[in-house]
Amino acid sequence: MSGRTAAWLAWSLCAVCVVVMVLTLLFHVLTPSGSQGWYSLVLYALVAVFSVLLPSVGALVVSRHPRNPIGWLFCTTGLVAVVGIFADEYSGYAVAVHGGSLVGAKVLAWFASWTGDPTPLLSLALLFLLFPTGRLPSKRWRPVLWLVIGGSAMFYLAGAVTPGPLLTQKSIANPVGIRGTLGDVFGMLGTIGLVALLIACLASAFSLIFRLRRGSIQERQQLKWVVYPAAISVVGSVVAYMGAYVFGSNLINAVGFWTGFSAFLALPVFTALAILKYRLYEIDIIINRTLVYGSLTATLVAVYFGGVATTQAIFRSLTGQTEQPQLAVVVSTLAIAAMFNPLRRRIQSFIDRSFYRSKYDARKTLEDFSAKLRNETDLEALSDDLVGVVRETMQPAHASLWLHPDPAPKDKKRKAAIRESGHRH
Repeated sequence: MSGRTAAWLAWSLCAVCVVVMVLTLLFHVLTPSGSQGWYSLVLYALVAVFSVLLPSVGALVVSRHPRNPIGWLFCTTGLVAVVGIFADEYSGYAVAVHGGSLVGAKVLAWFASWTGDPTPLLSLALLFLLFPTGRLPSKRWRPVLWLVIGGSAMFYLAGAVTPGPLLTQKSIANPVGIRGTLGDVFGMLGTIGLVALLIACLASAFSLIFRLRRGSIQERQQLKWVVYPAAISVVGSVVAYMGAYVFGSNLINAVGFWTGFSAFLALPVFTALAILKYRLYEIDIIINRTLVYGSLTATLVAVYFGGVATTQAIFRSLTGQTEQPQLAVVVSTLAIAAMFNPLRRRIQSFIDRSFYRSKYDARKTLEDFSAKLRNETDLEALSDDLVGVVRETMQPAHASLWLHPDPAPKDKKRKAAIRESGHRH
C-alpha cells in the first residue's frame, strides 16, 4: 500500500468515526432515559471526544508513518469504540421508544456487550509492546504478543456466547448464547482469557522499562511521552480507589478519578507528539514540575488536614465542644502559605538529587565555579578550573583552553585610535 492510499484510508476511517459519533449523540438525546445528570453527561461527552480523538491521532500518524502499526492501532480501536457506543445507544433507543422492534437492535446490543471490556486492555498491551518503532523490543517478547492475541480472542469469544440478558440492554437476550456444559466451557475460557490478557498487559508495561534501559536516546525520549500520562493515569486510579474505599472521601475519589481519566484521554495525544514532534518539546521539564508540585500539593494537603484534625481533637478535649473555632483554620492556612516556598525548594532539591543527578551535579559545579570566579584573580588557576568544569559538566572526549596573547604596545595604540575615531563618528 502506498503512502497516499494509506493516508486516504486512515482519514476515511476517521470520517466514518465522526459520522457514527454524531448519530450516537442523536440517539442519546432522543432516548428518554438518556437525559441524566451533569456528571454522567460530562463523562459521556469526554468518552465521545476520546473515541473520535483516537482515529484522528491514528490518521495523523499514518499520514506521516504509514508502516508504523501504532497509527493503525489507534484507527481500529477508535472505530471499534465508536461502533460499540453507537450500538449501545441505538439498542437503548430501540427498546425505550420502539420496544426493541427496530432493525438490527438485537445484533447491535449483542455487539456492544462483548466488545467493550477487552478492547482497551488489548489496545494498551499492543501500544506498550510496539511503541515507538512499531516492532517488538526483541524476539523474546513474541510469547507476550501471542498471549495478548490469544487472551483477547478467548475473552471476546466468551463474551459473545454468554447466555442470558445482555449487559447493555437487560431486556434483550443474547441471540447466540450457549447454555449447558458447552456454555460452562466457554465461560471458563473467558476467565482464562481475562487472566492471560491482564498478565500480558503487565508484561507489556515492563517492556517499556526494557526499552528505556536498552533503547537509543531517541527512543528513550519518545517513551517518556507515553510513560508520563500512563503513570499519572495509574496514580489517579489508585488515589480514586483509596479515596472511595480507604478514606471514604468523595473529594479524594473525584480528584483521583478525573486526574487519571484526563491522563488516559491525553495518552493518544502524547503518543502522537512522541512519534511526530518529540524534539520540539522538553518532556523532562514537564515530568520534573509534575513530581515537584504533585508532591508539594499532597504534602500540604496532608499537613493541612492533619493540623486541622489535631487542633480539633485538642480543642475538643480541653473545652468539650465539637465545633472548631475559625481561628484554628485561619492559623492552619497561614502556616501552609508560609511553608509553601521552603517546602517547594526542598522537594525540588530532593527530586533533582534523586532523579536528575547528572543535571544536579552540573548545576552545583557551575554554581561553585561562579562563586570562585568572583574571588579568584589568578588567570592560570581560572583557566584550569574552567577546563575542569567543562569536562565535568559536558563530559567531552577532549577539552583544552587557548588564550590569545596580549597585543603589542603598537597594536594597543592603533586599536585605541580606531575606537576613538569610531566614537567621534
